[in-house]
Amino acid sequence: MATNGNKVISDLEYDLLAVLKNKAEAIQVYSDYIQDAQQAGSQPCVELLEKLQQEDMKQAQEIRQHLQEVMQKGKM
Repeated sequence: MATNGNKVISDLEYDLLAVLKNKAEAIQVYSDYIQDAQQAGSQPCVELLEKLQQEDMKQAQEIRQHLQEVMQKGKM
């Protein structure tokens, strides 16, 4: 993304935003998968999907923190 030869955001910021977006979408979709597993009566699958959703939530938070750090460095 560039304007007059200057980047609006760095490649790294863009990459982190893209990863964060994908994680956020995955977190939302897990709710549907969990519901499907519940309807199928598969508690082990429910537990697995909930665990995966929680891991993605933790990773999304970590990505957000890194993104904030990168953006702060870019403003200096």
